[in-house]
Amino acid sequence: MDGVPNVTRADAAAAVRNPLAFIAARWTPHPRTVRRAAFIALAMAVVIVVTGGAVRLTGSGLGCPTWPKCTDDSLTTTSEMGFHGVIEFGNRMLTYVLCAAVGWAIIAARSQKPYRRSVTRLGWLQFWIVMGNAVLGGIVVLVGLNPYTVAAHFLLSTALIAVATVMWQRTREGDTAPRPLVGKAVQQLTWVLTAVSVLLIAVGTVVTGAGPHAGDSSDVARMPIDWETVSKAHAVLAWVVVTLTFALWFVLKAVDAPKGPLARTRDLFLVLLSQGALGYIQYFTDLPEVLVGLHMFGSCLVWIAVLRVLLSLRERPEETAAGLPAQEYAPTSVSMAGPR
Repeated sequence: MDGVPNVTRADAAAAVRNPLAFIAARWTPHPRTVRRAAFIALAMAVVIVVTGGAVRLTGSGLGCPTWPKCTDDSLTTTSEMGFHGVIEFGNRMLTYVLCAAVGWAIIAARSQKPYRRSVTRLGWLQFWIVMGNAVLGGIVVLVGLNPYTVAAHFLLSTALIAVATVMWQRTREGDTAPRPLVGKAVQQLTWVLTAVSVLLIAVGTVVTGAGPHAGDSSDVARMPIDWETVSKAHAVLAWVVVTLTFALWFVLKAVDAPKGPLARTRDLFLVLLSQGALGYIQYFTDLPEVLVGLHMFGSCLVWIAVLRVLLSLRERPEETAAGLPAQEYAPTSVSMAGPR
């Protein structure tokens, strides 16, 4: 068994000054390790959204009535606070698990050789979003679950999922300049799809803010909007996203686009159909908590699938030793498809 290397005083000082550089100088992770770390950070971003939804759906939003402590006298939940205190405090503790996952992704990306600054920065961006959302979560509690702050809390979590998805994708490709795989018209259609998806998610937060699941009791204020009307608007936007997705798939098929964008668009279409069916079922069954929670999970999957479609429209081949892309593609004769 190898002995433990001696750590000199200079090593200790270097570790204190810049712990990430200290680790990177002594460890080179396998690319697969970096990809897994990025995926775990993404998975935890989804988990924290789902558990946050569980807090609201069980009426535990004020299970810990203050922040950053659970009560004025206790940092943790107490037996007197019961089930709701356990749920709310447990969700707070999961934030530390999320921080650990993001931290692991940062360390793995920083230690990769050669050093990839852009990937590491995506990890740090996740960290600062998590910190900002933790503070916003505290504000949500302090203002008594104001629905506008709850909506902002969810939207910031959506931003976290977006950055985590991009980082996960970047760990699976090189650092060369992106090469489009489709033409400009297809890219523009995909950006329209992405924009409408963002609007769909935003309107979904309004549905939540005006709906019956306030997060604690019936005394919690709701958005002064007719819930039936905004729910129907949400459904219309969902159908617009479905239509745009089908149109994109049809165009990609027509121009003989590469398999990557076609497969991602097909996946998005299937996720949208599942999410839509679930949405209608929960609407006509008076919003049972379990189905609402599944719908929140589905919302995360839809957003990830949309981003994966967007990211599939270009490639970043890994560089060879000579500094050239590992693979070149001959341009297609169909101008709408772009280079392949």
